[in-house]
Amino acid sequence: MTTTAKLIEKIDAREIRRKLGMNQQQFWSALGVTQSGGSRYESGRNMPKPVRELLRLVHVEQVDIKTIKRDDCEIIDYLKSQEPELYKSLKKSARSHAKKVA
Repeated sequence: MTTTAKLIEKIDAREIRRKLGMNQQQFWSALGVTQSGGSRYESGRNMPKPVRELLRLVHVEQVDIKTIKRDDCEIIDYLKSQEPELYKSLKKSARSHAKKVA
């Protein structure tokens, strides 16, 4: 299990939601989870791994999952495996650009 996966298992969804200033409907609907389902997770019910990962992507990593396409993932996988130096360079440039925009 990766460090991020271990971290997300320990993260309190209610605490993340409160820090983001969102109500349950806003927070959980972004993941495709009903408000009542999210409320159960916040009350201690075991959260399935796919929901935890979506929570991590959407609310921790701040990824707009509506914009992700399969092609994007295939390109990333290709670059990581076949062009690792190019991938690292692009990643560094993207981070630098994001900091300038923010």
